[in-house]
Amino acid sequence: MNPAAWVERHAHRMAGAPALAEGDRVHATWGEFATRTAGAATGLRDHFGLSPGDRVAIVMRNRPEYLEALYAVWHAGLVAVPVNARLHREEIAYILEHSESAVAVTDADHAGDVESLVGTVASLKAAVVAPGERWDRLTASSPSRLIDRRAEDPAWLFYTSGTTGRPKGATLTHRSLLMATLSYFADIDPVFPQDSVLHAAPLSHGAGLYGLPHVAKGAVSVMPRSGGVDGDEIAALLGRWPGMSFFAAPTMVKRLAGDRAIADADLSHLKTIIYGGAPMYLADLEEALAVFGPRLAQIYGQGEAPMTITGLSKADHADHDHPRWRDRMQSVGVPRTDVEVRVVDDGRELPPGEAGEVVVRGDVVMTGYWHSPDATAEALRDGWLYTGDIGSFDADGYLTLRDRSKDLIISGGMNIYPREVEEALLRHPDVKAAAVVGRPDELKGQALVCFVTLKNGVAASPELKEAIRSHVAREIGSLARPDDVRFAAGLPKTRSGKIMRRILKEIAAGGTVKGDTTTLEDFTVVATLQSEE
Repeated sequence: MNPAAWVERHAHRMAGAPALAEGDRVHATWGEFATRTAGAATGLRDHFGLSPGDRVAIVMRNRPEYLEALYAVWHAGLVAVPVNARLHREEIAYILEHSESAVAVTDADHAGDVESLVGTVASLKAAVVAPGERWDRLTASSPSRLIDRRAEDPAWLFYTSGTTGRPKGATLTHRSLLMATLSYFADIDPVFPQDSVLHAAPLSHGAGLYGLPHVAKGAVSVMPRSGGVDGDEIAALLGRWPGMSFFAAPTMVKRLAGDRAIADADLSHLKTIIYGGAPMYLADLEEALAVFGPRLAQIYGQGEAPMTITGLSKADHADHDHPRWRDRMQSVGVPRTDVEVRVVDDGRELPPGEAGEVVVRGDVVMTGYWHSPDATAEALRDGWLYTGDIGSFDADGYLTLRDRSKDLIISGGMNIYPREVEEALLRHPDVKAAAVVGRPDELKGQALVCFVTLKNGVAASPELKEAIRSHVAREIGSLARPDDVRFAAGLPKTRSGKIMRRILKEIAAGGTVKGDTTTLEDFTVVATLQSEE
């Protein structure tokens, strides 16, 4: 089923009801939303010669036009490629090139970067700024009929990555999106037309997916004018839009729980806070429950299995009297209705209490990585998605994640890929070798720690530390700016020459390695690690 059919349906049933809002102002009713998306679908097809299956990228901050573009893409039978607007220009260029996007819809804040890629990215025919004169012309085109798509046709290329290099495009089909939507109703919340969903997190990732069930049921999608998490603004919007739900990374939940404006607000219109994407510390969760009450639900999923692997329901959060409540609050819940989840070791299913790799199968799972057959073969085996996460079930079926087998760093709810940061570090004229790890951080989830070996004759100093941090930010964007740079005489390696990230993580978290040569287990570490301070 094409998700754009939901917009058409609501236009018939409740044309005058609000569909899109910016702050407290209605941007479009369902009738207007349907007309604009159907017109933009015509414009995309006719002005740029696009055919069903072609890709259209969306590179913009959260605003009503984002959803207009997304549903116009689907209305025209095209494939959406939402791109994190916080990425560096070169990262955006790679995604557009890899996905072979023909058109990019962007906003004024990102127009300079995106427009400069027309003529540089071979597939990219045009960049359209929304809001803007060209976008208005597209939306004013004669509405076209909804293009039918098969369940197995691609709908969304969700660009995600591990730590081994370039992002990969998880191919989500129309079936994937429908199944994720129905599973939300089954396990998390019913949604009604009088409800609302606030998009404070990027629509290119979790928030866009969590918006699907709300569009499906005719709730109003609200974009905060601040473009992010602002306690005063959210408190005010709660007074304007009833039945409000929103997705938030754990760091966002922690920030809101400590915000005076939220503490003083009337929360009667707050329905559900869905959190996920990074670990939630128990102390932070208990503080949030004290502020928000039993309105929190956790979802564990991946771009490869959107919104849907396990869930920790609002009822679980509210069940304080259960003898294992604290243990459950540190889990990611139980398998969702639409999937099977196992913990395995070399394909063998493990019993409760034993840790292994988490695998999942179901109609929600991606069909593969776009144009990446080797990565697809590694991730999808015998019908199962191998998540790369290490976890264990308890006797009651609650899954607790123990570690990430991938070295992905999640900071402030956003993914940071060590290899890309390391490559940027190595482009600094004074850096000889580098390794990047994350360390636990109460505010950000994980802080970015860089270990660097300097070239001969270069002296470590606080000034050089700041210069290296600024260099990384310039090279690949402020999102990847290191929180800490530590100078090392050498990096810990195995005998085969691979960097031992586990050791660096221990050091980053407060441990030390002393001496020039230290033997740990069956590895030889050759390093003298020290902070510059």
